Amino acid sequence: MANAFRYLDVVLLVLALPVFIAADFPIAGWLLVAGVWVIQYAIEITADRRSARALSEGNRNAAMGWIGATTLARVWIIALGVLLIGILDSKDAGLAAAVLSAILFTVHFGARVLGRLFSQESGEVS
Repeated sequence: MANAFRYLDVVLLVLALPVFIAADFPIAGWLLVAGVWVIQYAIEITADRRSARALSEGNRNAAMGWIGATTLARVWIIALGVLLIGILDSKDAGLAAAVLSAILFTVHFGARVLGRLFSQESGEVS
């Protein structure tokens, strides 16, 4: 059950493309968010692996450092991407990217919380 929530934000991102096309929103906003979302996932996966390695070595400070630093970096990367698309393309593209990013971030973190909740109830390790 926990794995069903893990990629809910990615499913939502894919489903947003037809909405962008049908509503005639700037496709540049969706493309930016899609690209940045892939980057933030790569950072998150790297941080999870490094954090798990640090925890297995008994270094909790390093593990928390990885998670904290990369979480902030991911937020900044997305925010800067939205800002740049708004400046380089159009304000409408920036607004569309900002709204989509906010929705994806909300779903991403909500899905992580629910995934951990269900994995703890079923005894899975996440």
